[in-house]
Amino acid sequence: MTAIAFDIPVEIERIAAGLERFLRAEVIARHEKHLELLEDPRRRYGPDGRYTPEVVELIRQVRMASAAAGYFNLCVPTSLGGLGQGYLAYYVCWEMINRLCGPHHWLGTFALSHWAFGPSPVLEQVTTEARERILAGLVSGRQSMCFGLSEPGAGSDATMIQTRATPDGDGWQITGRKMWTSNITFADWMIAFAVTDPARAAAKRGGISAFLVPTSAPGFTLQRVTLLHGDIGGAEGESTLDGVRVEPWQLVGSLHEGFRIALLGVSLGRVYNAARAVGLARWAIEKAVVYAGQRIAFGVPIADHQGVSFPLAESAMQVHAAHLMGLNAAILLDRGERAIKELSMAKAYAVEVCLRAVDRAIQTHGGMGLTNEVGLVHAYNTLRVINIADGTNEILRRTIYQQLAKGDLEL
Repeated sequence: MTAIAFDIPVEIERIAAGLERFLRAEVIARHEKHLELLEDPRRRYGPDGRYTPEVVELIRQVRMASAAAGYFNLCVPTSLGGLGQGYLAYYVCWEMINRLCGPHHWLGTFALSHWAFGPSPVLEQVTTEARERILAGLVSGRQSMCFGLSEPGAGSDATMIQTRATPDGDGWQITGRKMWTSNITFADWMIAFAVTDPARAAAKRGGISAFLVPTSAPGFTLQRVTLLHGDIGGAEGESTLDGVRVEPWQLVGSLHEGFRIALLGVSLGRVYNAARAVGLARWAIEKAVVYAGQRIAFGVPIADHQGVSFPLAESAMQVHAAHLMGLNAAILLDRGERAIKELSMAKAYAVEVCLRAVDRAIQTHGGMGLTNEVGLVHAYNTLRVINIADGTNEILRRTIYQQLAKGDLEL
């Protein structure tokens, strides 16, 4: 039984079914075995707010097991050693991961290579020497990376970055500060963006370059872990690069044209976040429907009260629409279309209505909905973050209107 009228390609359905079996055997089973370590934040994080070595090792095990099983590099180009699946497969699999694993079995987020954490089309533009040095570690899941774009004064307008890469012999020295960098607390590599031509950067005509930097490089320092939602630890952080030396082989793409790489990454991130939102919302609605049918109040299941059932029905409509919008945007991208308007719509709409769906699921559960045990608050926190990540909803609306004003009025 399906709510989608068109068929997902058989190959993608087969891959998703295999990935689901993998998640049950390698992710959910690991959570059950290491329940206290993975669910208790006092054990999950060390005094500095970073994941403990034991947790980092479990994350690495999931990545490597998924790579060995053929899922981790599912959407990585074949030129990098992946299976070369497109945006539709990426969307379908991320939606399924989040719907199946929910927030409790969070190791599932490492079963598929995320564009900023592992191999992806972003790395097609690294040099031959860089491929020889890093690809084996990243493709196998043994190592991971992060994406150093955002800075204190450069968030939605990333062209305002202040980090500089100044010529030094045949290479460069990078100096600057990065923040809101996900995965930085245990990443082996960073793609760091820096201004290489200040005049062009000031005119917003390029002048920004991307470099592959080992996080162990002299001058690279993780300054602090960024704590979110009252947590005692996390995977986001701030870093400084103080005269970090990079060689020509570490340049990613063309000199002064690195911002194109950033935009490619952000587009992948919007597909990922749209899928993630729908998956978590479906997980939450399913829990709420079951609970509403079981919880008795005033002599009847609370589902019999329209004040409970109607909000869930409304969210079901909205999440279904978000699901269709995400699938549509992914198919357009796979056809080679830019789909700027459609992808912006899909991400902005999905994260907003799915956040509302989780909030309604919390309300349906009453006091139980606020407990760590149920997990809805963790889903809510995640969705609140991705209302900002990879383009805020306000920036996306701006992009949508810009496309309309240019004459793209197909709706």
